[in-house]
Amino acid sequence: MPNEPVVGILMGSPNDRPTVDKCMQVLDELGIPCEVRVLSAHRTPDAVHEYASAAAGRGIQVLIGCAGMAAHLAGVLAAVSQLPVIGVPLSGGVADGLDALLATVQMPKGVPVATVGVDATQNAAWLAARILALSDEDLAKRLAAARDAERERMAQADADIRAQTGP
Repeated sequence: MPNEPVVGILMGSPNDRPTVDKCMQVLDELGIPCEVRVLSAHRTPDAVHEYASAAAGRGIQVLIGCAGMAAHLAGVLAAVSQLPVIGVPLSGGVADGLDALLATVQMPKGVPVATVGVDATQNAAWLAARILALSDEDLAKRLAAARDAERERMAQADADIRAQTGP
């Protein structure tokens, strides 16, 4: 079924929803179906394990784990599933996201988590799209078109500012 989710997005807290919405928006614009859950590595570890271990069997191809502070969600996903995992450290906590960044990026050998910047859920969506495009030619074309459109937008912005300020 073409509308079955291929990306699973997990957030550690419902407070993360506004940041996660940006990820969902990019995926939607690219025509990539996703599913979203609120599951915590610390508060609902059994549910995280159950979700991650069953994800591939349900057609999920990429997991995105968004969490702040101790930020163990993406690491737990990578420990349980063979799917590619993208970690998004979220701001907040005592170091405003630096603690989450370090917890997400410093994974042990054999448990990889591709990590994007703090609160960079949009980049997580773009990375997931690139992973999926390796085996989806139509998506690869949509990604190329999106990149071309962004280049054109930037060229127009440059032309507009130059027209206002001179060469």
